[in-house]
Amino acid sequence: MALKNNTMWKVGVRTVAAHKLRIALTVLSVVLGTAFIAGALMFTNTLSQSYDDMVATEYDGVDVMVTGGGGQRGITSVTRKVIAEDPKVAGVNVRDRDPVVLGNAEGESLKFRGNASLSPWYGPEDTVRAPEEIVEGSEPSGPGEAILNKKAAKELDIEVGTALTVVDPKGRHEITVVGIYEKSLDSASRALLRMEESAYLEKFTEGGMANALLVKAAEGVSADELMSHITSVFGKDVSAETGAELAQQESSTIKSSLSFVNYFLVAFGLMALLVGTFLIANTFSMIVAQRTKEFALLRALGASRKQITRSVVLEAALIGAVGSFIGLFVGMLLVVGIKAMLASSSRVLPDSGLGLSLSAILVPLLVGVAVTVISAWLPAQRAGNVHPVEAMRTTESTASSSLRVRTLVGAVLGSVGLLLTAVGAFSEASTGMRVLLVGIGALSVVVGYFLVGPALALPTIPVLGRWVGKPFGMVGRLAATNSARNPRRSATTAFALTLGVALVTSIGMFGATAKSAVSDSFEENMQADFRLMGPPTGNFPVPREAVEAAKNTDGVGSLVETYLSPLKVGGASGVPFADYTLVLSGKLNEITGNTAIEGHLDLSGEGFVASEKQAAAMGWSVGDLVPITASTNENMVEAPLLGIYPEDNSFGSVVISKTTAEQAVPSGEMMLQSLDAVSDGFVSHEDLRENLEESMKDYLVVQVLDAEDLAGEIQKAVNQVLNILYALLALAVIIAVLGIVNTLTLNVIERRQEIGMLRAVGVHRRQVRIMIVLEAVQVAVFGAVAGMLIGLGLGWAFLAILQEQGLGGAQVPWLQLLLMVIGSAVVGVFAALWPARYAAKTPPLDAIAE
Repeated sequence: MALKNNTMWKVGVRTVAAHKLRIALTVLSVVLGTAFIAGALMFTNTLSQSYDDMVATEYDGVDVMVTGGGGQRGITSVTRKVIAEDPKVAGVNVRDRDPVVLGNAEGESLKFRGNASLSPWYGPEDTVRAPEEIVEGSEPSGPGEAILNKKAAKELDIEVGTALTVVDPKGRHEITVVGIYEKSLDSASRALLRMEESAYLEKFTEGGMANALLVKAAEGVSADELMSHITSVFGKDVSAETGAELAQQESSTIKSSLSFVNYFLVAFGLMALLVGTFLIANTFSMIVAQRTKEFALLRALGASRKQITRSVVLEAALIGAVGSFIGLFVGMLLVVGIKAMLASSSRVLPDSGLGLSLSAILVPLLVGVAVTVISAWLPAQRAGNVHPVEAMRTTESTASSSLRVRTLVGAVLGSVGLLLTAVGAFSEASTGMRVLLVGIGALSVVVGYFLVGPALALPTIPVLGRWVGKPFGMVGRLAATNSARNPRRSATTAFALTLGVALVTSIGMFGATAKSAVSDSFEENMQADFRLMGPPTGNFPVPREAVEAAKNTDGVGSLVETYLSPLKVGGASGVPFADYTLVLSGKLNEITGNTAIEGHLDLSGEGFVASEKQAAAMGWSVGDLVPITASTNENMVEAPLLGIYPEDNSFGSVVISKTTAEQAVPSGEMMLQSLDAVSDGFVSHEDLRENLEESMKDYLVVQVLDAEDLAGEIQKAVNQVLNILYALLALAVIIAVLGIVNTLTLNVIERRQEIGMLRAVGVHRRQVRIMIVLEAVQVAVFGAVAGMLIGLGLGWAFLAILQEQGLGGAQVPWLQLLLMVIGSAVVGVFAALWPARYAAKTPPLDAIAE
């Protein structure tokens, strides 16, 4: 009679409890995956609640916000006065902010890593929002006084009476801090200087033009009524929205800007679960093999195949549930850590708890259990297929089934993947189609390798083992033999590492190629000796006063000014995906390697130049008059096309001369992006650098960079992206190490008699430890080398497609690859330390007695 189902459930539960060691690492792989998914969901919840609260506080008391309409970039002083005197209005505040860089009284930069800005100050009696309190000093008065938020003052060691040098896009200013105020949601990474309204509008705006107005309704007037009233009075000159609508919009915008954190957390979780799947499947395969006699005995006692299978699935479900439950708590710790990191930056969060919700709890639990059960499904099926006669064997059978079918399927899949990858790399189809082909091909290659891996391990690992173990004599040969005994297990153990190394290799190739392309581009195309610009990582423009200082610098022969302006040529913007176009004062060919295909590229007078592709698309010819319009007003001027240049991503599709641009927009609406200085030939390169740095030191933010410096700055940005990706892949490597530890530990348990016999015939503990470590090194190096070969192939295929986008020829990071091989060997050593120590402690007589 078959065993009762509840008996099998008890067997499953007791099996999990009885094998804590081999289950612990499997649980850990589930924990790593579910923790990041749980953290992402909780962070989404806490983000939503945090910014809803914060923005509600920001707009508390604001009934309507008024901005410029009909192309106007702000609110004039006349409009502001009329609104303030309206009987339906109780109060008006200017909402404006001027980004600044801070220096001390001597004009030396304070090296502040956060953001600094200037804005108008309103006391308790004037503000339309929740009032802020001055805790030290007095209110600001006049253009030379300002107050500073408390946490930034503490961070910068600024006290009442401290004199500061403040540089904004218009120039340099001297300001004295006369007070310290307390701000809700204050942050040490945001220096928020506040100045008297009239002084701010006079000194830091164009003609007193305010960016926006915050308006409070008079008693008895609703926000909607006031908004309708303002819109009806001023028509298209203004745009009005209620404070409630703005709070909702701003909250959504802020949450969207921080959503990248969620994307990375989910990506980390999925990567952990993907690699963890192989670890879980391998662990259960070994557990099933080691418990063959146990399953056979249960079959002999009447258990059916389905009951055995269900018992293994139950074990997997229990492990998944425990790992996912622990993962929830680790996810909470992640949220606490992220909030702590944000608190140290300008994006501080209000206290809003951990973001627990039903979905944040259930989704990670269900995902963790599902992944574990799916991973254990095939091993569970194998457990159910054990015959009762296996219980009569004197030793456990761990022999693998034939690799023939698996290898054949893997070879076919791998071949199809290679073919698709080659077609994608070499075909002349669209870029999107080629990327799709290479992507499908890459997936087929990886799956094909997973299936054919054991067949490749069979001849490879013994050779690798003899080479690695040669210095260790007999122990090395024994380790090589042991590694080759179960190629399926060795290949599966190494696969997680193979996958991680393949991705690292591909990304490393992309990074090396991108950095090489950037370096080559600047060396070939930058003709100017130096470029003067703000921080490459920020969007701070060059102060206007720096133009004259640069022109008058000893050694400067000519200077090319580059601006960004809200202009369109023939209805099209020059900068992709933006309503802006570059404006130039000087000769374009003096700062770039481009030469005119037609006409000339001198933008010293009136006119504009266009790229070859844009000119063809618009049907322009040199000499044609084309309308140039501004998105901020109704001005329109016609300008001639002076020349056509080859396609250049760094300058966009059109470039307008400064003389023409100033006829369409005020100079204040042109943001000075950079100054390119060309030597007069009478000073050396380094002397010119020193002269320019001396001229620019008063402007704090301006950097003097040559082609090599610029390439280095962009390469730093590339490295930052790569470091994020490497951090993601490091998780895969950690799980791969856990996989090797897990497999070796189970291997040691399985080979207890064998190791006992070795100890009995005179093998020392140290030799046993060396043997286990060498086995791990062989598996790790095998996985790393295979991963590098796959990564090199796939990386080359993707780069062949991107070569048309100007990325240049593929570069192989040979040093990185060498370090990865060495690192993989080190990984193998560390992964084997605990299992090797466990194996060395095997008592010879006890093992033989078993």
